[in-house]
Amino acid sequence: MSELNKFKRFTITSALPYANGPLHIGHLAGAYLPADIFVRYLRLKKKDVVYICGSDEHGAAITIKAKKENTTPQAIIDKYHSQIKQSFEEFGISFDIYHRTSSAIHHDLSQEFFLNLYEKGEFVEKYSEQYFDEDFQQFLADRYITGTCPNCKYPNAYGDQCENCGTSLNPTDLINPISTLSGKPPVLKATKHWYLPLDKYQPWLEKWIDEKEGEWKVNVFGQCKSWLKSGLQPRSMTRDLDWGIDVPLEEAKGKKLYVWMDAPIGYISATKQWALDHGKDWTLYWKKQPNEQDNTCLIHFIGKDNIVFHCIIFPAILKAHGEYVLPQNVPANEFLNLEGDKLSTSRNHAVWLHEYLEEFPGKQDELRYVLTSILPETSDSEFTWKDYQARVNNELVAIMGNFVNRVMILMHKFFGGKIETANEKIVLKDEVIGYELFRIWSEIEQNIENYRFRQGMQAVMDIARVGNRYLTEKEPWKTIKTDPADARLALHNCLVIIGHLASAMQPFLPGSAKKVLNMLNWPEETIAFNGEVSFKNGHQLNAAALLFEKVEDSVIEQQIARLQAKKPAVQAPVSQIVPAKENINYEAFAAMDIRVGTILAAEKVAKTKKLLKLTIDTGLDTRTVVSGIAEHYEPEAIIGKKVSLLANLEPREIKGIVSQGMILMAEDPEGKLTFVSPQDAFDNGSVVR
Repeated sequence: MSELNKFKRFTITSALPYANGPLHIGHLAGAYLPADIFVRYLRLKKKDVVYICGSDEHGAAITIKAKKENTTPQAIIDKYHSQIKQSFEEFGISFDIYHRTSSAIHHDLSQEFFLNLYEKGEFVEKYSEQYFDEDFQQFLADRYITGTCPNCKYPNAYGDQCENCGTSLNPTDLINPISTLSGKPPVLKATKHWYLPLDKYQPWLEKWIDEKEGEWKVNVFGQCKSWLKSGLQPRSMTRDLDWGIDVPLEEAKGKKLYVWMDAPIGYISATKQWALDHGKDWTLYWKKQPNEQDNTCLIHFIGKDNIVFHCIIFPAILKAHGEYVLPQNVPANEFLNLEGDKLSTSRNHAVWLHEYLEEFPGKQDELRYVLTSILPETSDSEFTWKDYQARVNNELVAIMGNFVNRVMILMHKFFGGKIETANEKIVLKDEVIGYELFRIWSEIEQNIENYRFRQGMQAVMDIARVGNRYLTEKEPWKTIKTDPADARLALHNCLVIIGHLASAMQPFLPGSAKKVLNMLNWPEETIAFNGEVSFKNGHQLNAAALLFEKVEDSVIEQQIARLQAKKPAVQAPVSQIVPAKENINYEAFAAMDIRVGTILAAEKVAKTKKLLKLTIDTGLDTRTVVSGIAEHYEPEAIIGKKVSLLANLEPREIKGIVSQGMILMAEDPEGKLTFVSPQDAFDNGSVVR
């Protein structure tokens, strides 16, 4: 297993979802489905792996939800923890444990971490001015403050992040801040907190992250470098809250641990609970071992909004503690959009997992397939119900299901579903097909191990394509009349191809893989992943069954109508569309060389408000482009973004920087800019026509 072979065991985590609402497909595509595929693959390779997750049950988001629903934080976390856990189980995410941060074992471990760092003198104690609601007589956590984003001017940004443009904020950055408790402007008041001096760890973090270049995804590496380039500042590890884990100091009564200190420790406390439940030694999966070769491989699967916490803050905490291994990789995904708009829980613009499971019973693998095919691995992607229908009908049904169904029906029709051969067993007897399968298996494993699950899934589908092509060429329904032995040989070869297909499907489409294995009458435990596929003489196949069913237009129309009904009425903009320019001839258009590229690095141009200096991989070269988008995008938020680039624009010096091209942007009537980006995973250098 390439680089992964050097590790004896693996600790795989998925981001802890907030227990303040249900799951939607964006959550699945970000941190859970990719991790589940990877973990299932490791298990099939007989690796020692523990897959950890749980509900994040602290922080202001929980108390805000409780106030909205006029109930208690405990009632909120109990309600949504149960719902989230059940949704994961029904969908088939194969956690070894799904824990919760409200547990006693987690509270104890989080306080132990804090005291370890406190006793080592790692914290800086200082007073700072924080927003205070005079009506409610309490300090306001980040999410209790809203205001206008200083970056994109979105009026409902939170005190820690703008959900419109993705910029990380401090409450004091907001324009016209308002307390969500009283609806009034808060005042600044001094309070004491304990800070982790991230600036102290910056030299070590820079060296550690530089070692990940080429190993981590470009969007993850680039965002980390952007944060480091901006200079790290001390970050408070405590908060003035009434919900969370108590700070274990006499002088800190009434204060709680910062949720982003306690939440990632939830991975460790969940592992401790799992170890207690199964008689394991949890330290093997988290702590450094005397022999470095015995260390575990720690991998965090997250969405891009959590990169800074998992790649900078949590590693700094682990480093300060000193006993724990650090993450080998953090394969963060970008965002999944829905029907031309951002997924939004507040606007109810989402495909909720629990609703999908109710309305599409037994269709977990259909959703797994569609989401895997569009995973936002390197850039944002989009889910549409029409695409869902097309992929299920034209790929799962017409390619994969069709191949398996035809072979099984023909075997039962012509031979009673029984394997009969002069040899002890049947194996593949076609060198060309054997070579193709060998190549495809290599692609599947390489793609999974490099977190390219989209390509891995398509390689699995290629096995079915190979089988369909072979079956069509051999035409056993015709040769059964003239050469029954040749028809039997062809169908036996097809059964071997189906065996490979079933084996390869297991990480991606586990439920469907079980159906195929049942049709083949193979016990699941006897199938080696990418192992020999053969059938003994006299083996009896089980009856054929449909793997997948077509999705009808009425089903899709109903889902689209539901989303449309949820949308608030939008008043037409008063501003006018910019008039069209004069016509040009085709030769003028054809002279433009527009290419797909990826932003590798981004930084603000000094002494300017609008300009960003971008480093772009064009597939042809790596070049610098100066773009006037700084008022619309933070540098770290666009690293890894796919763009369309006018590549043959004459170079021009802007503010002392030679700009070699222009990225294409769309502008709405209000002047907001957005990237003109390819929706699919096109390679850098692809021509835009």
